[in-house]
Amino acid sequence: MICAGCGRWTDEPRVEADGAGTVLVCVSCGHREPYRRLPLFAVTGPSGTGKSTVGRLLVDRLADSCVVVEQDLLWVGALRDPTGDSTAFRETWLRLAASLQQSGRPVVLCGTVAPPQFELLPERVLFGDIHYLALVCDADVLRARLLARPAWRGWDADRIDEMLDFAEWVRTARTRPPMTLLDTTTRSVAGTADVIEEWVRARLRPGDDRQLDAERVAEHR
Repeated sequence: MICAGCGRWTDEPRVEADGAGTVLVCVSCGHREPYRRLPLFAVTGPSGTGKSTVGRLLVDRLADSCVVVEQDLLWVGALRDPTGDSTAFRETWLRLAASLQQSGRPVVLCGTVAPPQFELLPERVLFGDIHYLALVCDADVLRARLLARPAWRGWDADRIDEMLDFAEWVRTARTRPPMTLLDTTTRSVAGTADVIEEWVRARLRPGDDRQLDAERVAEHR
């Protein structure tokens, strides 16, 4: 968020339409530079539903059109707030994704996030539509998956119960924008990747601009 004209930093970026494209505008000096404002794809959902596992497949499957990244790679001490406030973590990811999309390819971010955690941030203006696909599964299956994880990951009974509560919220929440739900209870990893790949591609316009095609929408539940 450093202006190429005056060198000043801003925490509140501004993006404006400019002819057929968009520009990043400095709030201090008014400097304008071309900017790609692309869609962002959030593959979200509770822990244990398969986000990280399927993300490994999506890297190759979507390599021609998107950059697929795993959210937890930035879950480091400097971005962890002991009060549970994840704002700095979310802002950092949006800034990184905004930088990556300047290559002309939108970002597919695999990791737990809910629309209110992105939609209200200043960095939200750096993107076109943000699409949310939430992986879910039956409560008993989710509990079993979390219990099967190695001890170092710290999934005790209380933490699992919290995740099950979050899973129920994901299933029933009416967020804006809404989250598309994909049940992975009995679906294979490859089958899940098939659906996610189709979901992403249905929201991309064929061609180099990689913009959202609002007329091509496929819902998978």
